[in-house]
Amino acid sequence: MDRCRFQEVDAIMTVPDFGSLEGRVVLITGGAGHIGSTLRSAFRSVGSSVATVDITETDDDPTDDDGWQHFTVDVADQESMSGTIDEVVDIFGRLDVIVGTASWMGDSTTPGWNAPFEQQDVSLWPEVLDLGVTANFSLVRLARSALAENGCGSVVLISSLYGFCAPYPAMYHGTGINNLAGYAASKGALTQLARWLSTMMAPEVRVNALSPGGIFRDQNPDFVNRYKERTPLGRMASEDDLIGPVLFLASDLSQYVTGHDLVVDGGYSVW
Repeated sequence: MDRCRFQEVDAIMTVPDFGSLEGRVVLITGGAGHIGSTLRSAFRSVGSSVATVDITETDDDPTDDDGWQHFTVDVADQESMSGTIDEVVDIFGRLDVIVGTASWMGDSTTPGWNAPFEQQDVSLWPEVLDLGVTANFSLVRLARSALAENGCGSVVLISSLYGFCAPYPAMYHGTGINNLAGYAASKGALTQLARWLSTMMAPEVRVNALSPGGIFRDQNPDFVNRYKERTPLGRMASEDDLIGPVLFLASDLSQYVTGHDLVVDGGYSVW
């Protein structure tokens, strides 16, 4: 019986759980990052095989885990990614899920990036949009046949609260943290890309976005406190808060969900 579909017993539809991900193969971009490595462990815990892709090596060692392979590849390099998809299918025999977490973030030393509005450098935008949007489109297009083959293909693109919500400037004053227009624009585009792909990939493959709120990473305490005050659940997110929502969108639990942006922000955007 096809494990990629609900099973019926005495005409009563049974309810699947994350166990529907057992034996499926997941490709995670940005796999060496905070979110990517957390999701890799989560998928492995429910029995999925995982291929992580990142421009850098992972801090963990995949050699003792035959269900995990890491590929040091530039996600924005179409030729390299085409070869990587072929290699993933050769190693694991299939490809069922793509989770796109890769995003161009720069750092505090990148001139014109973590900067006030009037100092943000538009020359950085092509890199931001190339990795955050174009590379995701290219990846899904390259993988479309493999994703569709087994009837349970799912794509989850990690967007952001700021893909649909404007910043609150007072929250950033005096913290050394800035809200970045290029990042927000790329995430807004990514959410719309998920909607666009959802109709183009249907009915064999579902495509959804997931928009987290701010994730706590030892930011300036004033910023953290202001963020908490504006969030109904009273805290910033952690990477672990994304595990359940991503597994839901990847699994049979969401088999009638596509073209959706699942907001995971502790209620921040509800005000």
